[in-house]
Amino acid sequence: MSLIEPSSRGAIILCGGKSVRMGQDKASLAFGSETLLQRTVRILAEVVPPEKIIVVGAADRPIPVLDFPVRFTRDQHPEHGPLEGIAAGLRVAASDIHSVYITSCDVPLLKPSFVAAMFDLLQQHDVAVPFDDQHMHPLAAVYRTSVLPWVERLLAENQRSPRQLFPLVSTCRIPVDGLRTVDRDLVSLMNVNTPEDYQQALLAAGLT
Repeated sequence: MSLIEPSSRGAIILCGGKSVRMGQDKASLAFGSETLLQRTVRILAEVVPPEKIIVVGAADRPIPVLDFPVRFTRDQHPEHGPLEGIAAGLRVAASDIHSVYITSCDVPLLKPSFVAAMFDLLQQHDVAVPFDDQHMHPLAAVYRTSVLPWVERLLAENQRSPRQLFPLVSTCRIPVDGLRTVDRDLVSLMNVNTPEDYQQALLAAGLT
């Protein structure tokens, strides 16, 4: 049973990356009748209040058009990696947001049941992160918003990876095999980084 009231949950979507391997901005990439960002927002809005979704965009790109009343902020230092984007999102999280599911915008097969399960698994910890025996997945994880001081401390030390946060706070590693009950093929962990990834995701979604 989750210790977190659903109304106090939020989400942060990182879309300030340069999309070098894709060759174009991933947030605005079409996926059916939506963009990747629109799709990610819609999926997350099935689990958290849409007004508690925070989109972290790049400083040099226009604000995207979305159908939900999300909060929007900018990643002023994208060269500092995803940890900077996480900090930007956490800074605008209001006091009524207890914890956030953090994701990139390029996970079009994300399942609401996966997100909900990650919130339930946070329990008393500061972070709940999927773990596949070799790698942790920090952009498919739930974080208490209270970890912001630790994130800012790492950034001040010129650290850029979210994984460097985990030894500093109470982190629960969630074996990915246990998540197959809510996402059999673990497609919620599949990023669209290249044109080939994009075509495979379209095929899996029945959009080709």
